Amino acid sequence: MQNTKTILEISGMHCASCAQKIENALKKIDGVKEVNVNFASEKALIEHSARLSDKGEFINVIKKLGYGVLGEEASDRSDHDSENDNHSDHHKLQAQSEIQKLKNRFFGALIFGFPLGLMVMLKVFEVEMPKWLEGNINIYAQFFLATAVIVASVNIWISGIKNFIKLSPNMDSLIFLGTSAAYFYSIAIAIISLQKGELQAELYFESAAIILVFITLGKYLEALTKGKTSDAIKKLIGLAPKEATVVRGGKEIIIPISELKIGDIIIVKPGEKIPTDGVIIAGYSGVDEKAITGESIPVEKKKGDMVIGATINQTGVIKFKATAVGQSTMLAQIIKIVEEAMGSKAPIQLVADKVSFYFVPAVLGIAIISLAIWLFFGYPISFALTIFVAVLIIACPCVLGLATPTAVMVGTGLAAEQGILIKSGKALETARLVNTIVFDKTGTLTIGEPSVIEIVAIAEKSLNEILQLGASIENNSEHPLAKAIIKKAKEKKIKFLPVKKFKALVGKGVIGEVNAKIILVGTRLLADEYGVKVAENIEKQMNQLERQGKTVVLVIEQTHILGLIAIADTLKKNSKEAISRLHQMGKSTAMITGDNQQVAEAIAQQVGIDSVIAGVLPQDKAKAIKQIQQGKQIGNWKLNIGNSTTQRVVAMVGDGINDAPALAQADLGIALGSGTDVAMETGEIVLIKNDLRDVAVAIDLSQYTLRKIKQNLFWAFFYNIIGIPLATGVLFPLTGWLLNPMIAGGAMAFSSVSVVLNTLLMKRYGK
Repeated sequence: MQNTKTILEISGMHCASCAQKIENALKKIDGVKEVNVNFASEKALIEHSARLSDKGEFINVIKKLGYGVLGEEASDRSDHDSENDNHSDHHKLQAQSEIQKLKNRFFGALIFGFPLGLMVMLKVFEVEMPKWLEGNINIYAQFFLATAVIVASVNIWISGIKNFIKLSPNMDSLIFLGTSAAYFYSIAIAIISLQKGELQAELYFESAAIILVFITLGKYLEALTKGKTSDAIKKLIGLAPKEATVVRGGKEIIIPISELKIGDIIIVKPGEKIPTDGVIIAGYSGVDEKAITGESIPVEKKKGDMVIGATINQTGVIKFKATAVGQSTMLAQIIKIVEEAMGSKAPIQLVADKVSFYFVPAVLGIAIISLAIWLFFGYPISFALTIFVAVLIIACPCVLGLATPTAVMVGTGLAAEQGILIKSGKALETARLVNTIVFDKTGTLTIGEPSVIEIVAIAEKSLNEILQLGASIENNSEHPLAKAIIKKAKEKKIKFLPVKKFKALVGKGVIGEVNAKIILVGTRLLADEYGVKVAENIEKQMNQLERQGKTVVLVIEQTHILGLIAIADTLKKNSKEAISRLHQMGKSTAMITGDNQQVAEAIAQQVGIDSVIAGVLPQDKAKAIKQIQQGKQIGNWKLNIGNSTTQRVVAMVGDGINDAPALAQADLGIALGSGTDVAMETGEIVLIKNDLRDVAVAIDLSQYTLRKIKQNLFWAFFYNIIGIPLATGVLFPLTGWLLNPMIAGGAMAFSSVSVVLNTLLMKRYGK
C-alpha cells in the first residue's frame, strides 16, 4: 500500500527535547512509518499508511502531550486541492502573532527588570544607594520588581510546571526550577530579614528577574531569526497570482485563482503573471521563468508550448488552455517538495536528537548533584544555590535543536531559488559524499530528439523504399529512434504501409510483417537473434558511421539487409561544461547507454566523460550502478574511475522511465525537470532548468550546507560542554571564580540566536 505524507504545524515547542518527545509519541501510532518533527520550522512531517487518512489521531497525540496544532496540510500524492494562499496567510498571521507576544513579554520584563538590575549594579560598583531605597524599602522594591518580571514572563513558568507534572521536563522546566529557586529562596531570606530588622543573607531577586529578561529576549530574537530561515518557502508561496482573466461564455472575466478549472481558456497580457500551468493555443511572447527555474534569460513561447504558473509574460498577449490547477501545478509541487525537504532530517542530526532527548533530565541531575556536593563540603546554602541555578540556566537544549534543521531549511531554499529541488536532508548530506556521477545519454547528455542523418542502401532498393519499410514498422514504437525515422518519413511525405504481427524487443529493435514478408528494424543484437549475418563490408560501413557518433539501425527483409539508417542526437549546449566542472571538483564521471561502444565513445569523447558503459539494456542499468558502487568491473568495459576495488558513492543522472530503477539504486538519484514523472518521483534531486551544470551546483551547495551544519553543531556542543562544567563551580577551588547565574542566562539566550545567525550567513552563497 502506498504511503501518505501529512504535515502538521505545531505550537508550544520550546526546545529540541519537545520535538523529540512529540516525534517519539507519533512513532508509536500503528501505521506510522516515519516521523520528523522540526523544531526550527515548528512542523511535523509524518509518513504513514494510507489507511490513516484522518489526521485527528495525530492531533490528539500532540495535544495530550500539551502542545497545539496551529494548522494542518496533507501532502498526499493523490490529495485533494487545497488553498495554498489561505494556508500561507494563516501561518503568517500565527507567526506574526507569536512574535508580537514574545516582543510584549520581553519589553514587559525589561521595564521592571532594568531598575532591578540598576540597583544591583550600584551595589556591585559600591555606589551609594539613594536614601529612600535603603533598608526595608530596598527589600520590598526588589521583591516587587522581580515579581513583576515573573508575571510578565509567566508563560515560561507555566510551561515548565506543566512539563514537570507530566514527568517530561523541557528547557522551560530548567528555567522554572532555577529562577523559582532563586526567587523563593530570596522571599524566605527577605521575610527573616524584615523580622530581624537587618539583611540576614544575600538576596537573589535580581538573578531570577534578569535571567527571565535574557530568556524572553532570546526567545524573541530566536523567533525573528528562525522566521528568516524559511524565507525561500514564503517567496515561493508569494509567487502565485491572486486572479486570472478567463474566457467564459465568449466574454473575458476576471476570477480568483481558486476558481480556475482544467480546460479554462486564459488570457495573459504583457507584464502579467501567468496564473497556472497550461499550453498556448494562440499568441507569441517571451516569458520570464526565473522565479521557477532560476534561468535569467526569458524563454520564447509560441503555439503548442507549455507555460508555467507564476512566471511572467513579458512581450506579447498569449492565450492558453489550463492543464493543471491548484495542487497539481508545478509551483504547488515545488512548494510541497521544498516544505517536505525543510521538514526532513539529515542523518547527521541523529546525534543531536539523541543528546537532546536525554539532555534536560541529565542537566537536572547535574544541578542536583552539584548542589548536594557543595552543601556536603560545608558551603552555605546561598553558595550552593548559585551553582544550582547557574547549571540549570546555562544549559542550551534549544541550540541543539536549531543547529541542523535551520541549515537544511536555508540550504534547500537556496537550491530552490536556483531551480534545484532537493527533496530531503538525507539527499543534501549524501550529495557531498558523491565521488562518481553516472549520466544517461539520450535526453540527459543529449537533447533527446535524434534525427535521421543518413540512409545507406545495401540491396536493390531506393532510399525512400528503405525509409518507408523502416518507418512503417517503427510507427508502432515509442522509442526515440523510432520517432526520428517516422519524422523523416513524414517530412518526405512517404506513405506508411500496413503492418501485421508487430513486436518490440527491448534494447534490440522491432519486428513486423509487411506484404507477407518479415521486416526487422534494429541493432546487431536483433540481426543475431534472427540469424541474419552482417557482411564484412556492411560492418565496415556501420563502424565508420558509429565512429562519427551516429546510431545505426539495420533494415532487414527476411534474412537480407536492405539498408542502414544513421541517426544522431545532438549534445545539450552545457553538457561539456558540466562534465568539466565535475572534473574540477575531483569527481569521476561515466556514461551508461544502450548504444553500442563506438557510438557511446564518440559521444563521451565530445563531452570529456571518463568512462563508457555501453550496450546496457534498460533493465540492467540498475545492476550496472550497483556494480560501480561495489567497485566491481562491468563486463568488458574499463571504468576510469580510480581504484576499481574501491566502493564508490554514486549519483545517477537521468530523465526517462527506464532510468527510474537506476535512479533508485544509486546513492543519489538526480532527475531532470524535463523528464518523465516517474523519473522525477524517483530522483532525490530534481533539476528544474534541465541544465546539467546544476549537478555541480547541487553538490557544491550540499557541501556548503554540511559545513554550516558542522559549525552549528560544534557551537551547540561547545556551549554546553564548556558552560555546564563552569556553572558547577569546577574552577572555584583554583581561581575563586563562580559563574554568575545572570551571565549564564545571557549566554543561554544568545547561544541559539548566534547559531541561527550563522545559518543566515548562508544566504550570501554565490554572492
